[in-house]
Amino acid sequence: MFSNLVVRGTNWVGDSIITIPALRELRRIFPEARLTLLVRPWVGGIFEGSGLVDDLLYYDNRETSFLEGVKRLRAGKFDAAILFQNAFEAAALTTLARIPKRFGFPTESRGPMLTTAIPLEEATRRKHQIYYYLDLVSRLEETLFGRSNVNYETLDYRLPVTEAAQAAALAKIPDLEAGRKIVALVPGAANSRAKQWPPASFAGLIDLFSEREDCALFLLGAPNERPLCEEIAGMAKRGRASVLAGEFTLSESIAFLSKCDAVISNDTGPAYITAALDRPLLTLFGPTDPNMISPFSKTARQLRKLVHCAPCMLRDCPIDHRCLTGITPEMAFTAASAMLEEA
Repeated sequence: MFSNLVVRGTNWVGDSIITIPALRELRRIFPEARLTLLVRPWVGGIFEGSGLVDDLLYYDNRETSFLEGVKRLRAGKFDAAILFQNAFEAAALTTLARIPKRFGFPTESRGPMLTTAIPLEEATRRKHQIYYYLDLVSRLEETLFGRSNVNYETLDYRLPVTEAAQAAALAKIPDLEAGRKIVALVPGAANSRAKQWPPASFAGLIDLFSEREDCALFLLGAPNERPLCEEIAGMAKRGRASVLAGEFTLSESIAFLSKCDAVISNDTGPAYITAALDRPLLTLFGPTDPNMISPFSKTARQLRKLVHCAPCMLRDCPIDHRCLTGITPEMAFTAASAMLEEA
């Protein structure tokens, strides 16, 4: 059917993790095809060495011109494009690159640019996002082969970890006492201040862990989140947490998270990675809706303070941030401690 496919992936780490089951289904449907994933550079580490795709093609419209993106796609000589990303630009890129077949949901009025616009039903809009991408692939398989064999019951959400990344990550962290539990705290949120639990709350959690659990605590995040992590470490009165923000590449962060006994995180990328690694995870939810998108794993737990204005989906809280300030360090510690005992 197709021998050289390109998939336009999603832009954020969490969203990219959520597409893993759909990518596995594409590999099943097109076992002989060469599968290339077009993504922004910062999410490439998720897929390196994973076996999910054959090639990675990078494009970031904030650093690369649209015409350069078209040129890169055209050079690939793809015979079909599947658009996970909903943006109008994704359809424009693949159309101007003269890719003969283009499949995707007709979001952002891009239907005329798709050779096959997959109908986006209201039921799909209401599902958890992991099923949104699976529905796209399922409808694609129906369109091409007359039936769908997409597996909705046992989703393969696992994220492989390479030995090289594990070795590189372990070389960057302080020596650990044998048998001591590793707990990671993730206080940032890449695209929303409203999703961030207050720094003072993370500092209080560090103190509680230090008083009641024998574990090594680490603050994890992107390079631009290092000041936030250092602020939190300095605010802790009785406990100590090592700051690892900015120390790892994405693949090394994945390897480090695979070694953690528990991760406590805002609703942000590392939480989704942790779930895909089947590690114990507690995600703190505020303005976002976990019914629509959340870490998807049997080892993932959620902590929320139900208030009338949540989920609002806003990036900045216009009032008092009650959805997250209502979650106390004691509440988070109790939930995380129970996870450690279960593990």
